[in-house]
Amino acid sequence: MALKPVDLNKIKERVPNLYEAVVVAARNARRINDEQKLEFNTLLSSVISGEDDEFEDKINPEQLKLAIEFEKREKPHLKSLEELINKGIEYRYKS
Repeated sequence: MALKPVDLNKIKERVPNLYEAVVVAARNARRINDEQKLEFNTLLSSVISGEDDEFEDKINPEQLKLAIEFEKREKPHLKSLEELINKGIEYRYKS
């Protein structure tokens, strides 16, 4: 996997305070990760497991295919930073 540098000046154009941008991106990444976990677990539970529950070490090709698909997706922190730079993420302070 190649490293993908992020230009901090692009982030600073969207959010004047870089530290706030990091916190906003981190919280958004957690939200994205939680959504992906929920989707993965939902799809995983819908995959029919083998008839024999005795042998849990057997590899289920459907489960393996699903796991590889989710592994190839863009990582949540990179997706969040990309959203912050391109679209801008709306956030507000707690009062």
